[in-house]
Amino acid sequence: MLPPRLRVLYLHGFASSPASRKARFFANKLRDLDFHVEVPDLAEGDFEHLTISRQLKLLESLARNEPVILIGSSLGGYLAALYAARHPEINRLILLAPAFGFHQLWVEELGPRRLAEWKEHGSVPVFHYGEQHEVPLSFQLMEDSGQFEAFPNFHQPALIFHGNRDTSVPVEQSVAFVCNHENARLVRVESGHELTDVLEPIWQECEAFVKEHSVPAN
Repeated sequence: MLPPRLRVLYLHGFASSPASRKARFFANKLRDLDFHVEVPDLAEGDFEHLTISRQLKLLESLARNEPVILIGSSLGGYLAALYAARHPEINRLILLAPAFGFHQLWVEELGPRRLAEWKEHGSVPVFHYGEQHEVPLSFQLMEDSGQFEAFPNFHQPALIFHGNRDTSVPVEQSVAFVCNHENARLVRVESGHELTDVLEPIWQECEAFVKEHSVPAN
């Protein structure tokens, strides 16, 4: 009797939810291959007080120091990379437009004036795609994210997909990462940040990747 396949944790993106289109797509595809898939709510019902540290703590409780496969989208991809850099038992990663350099991307996008206003008011309204309306987001996210490295130095096998027309996280972020990590392969696609229009061709690459070494060694 073969041992069970590895578990898969899918980590959704910023201001998203377990019900996102990508989360449901990958969960269905992986379950068809008899993988056990978990898609947690990374905000744990409290988006206002979202931080990188809190998400990593949740991920630690879910992964349980086991050799799981991590799939992460955008901020979820950055989170997966951070966790894998700290937990060598992670088996492999699939990263979808990972938000490498998350803190600096926000600093550059918002600029000094808007950052100062956010800090002064304590929170800022953000459109939440899962809730489909604006919700407050605490400045704690910026204060906390500044302590984490822009490009986590993990060594597990990784497959990265990034759109050439991504205006949220430039594809150059992933290009810079793979230039210094031979364990990672970048697949550039003609798409934007969401990648929802290229999910089927992405899955064709992912299927072989998750099957390879997906059964733990005895």
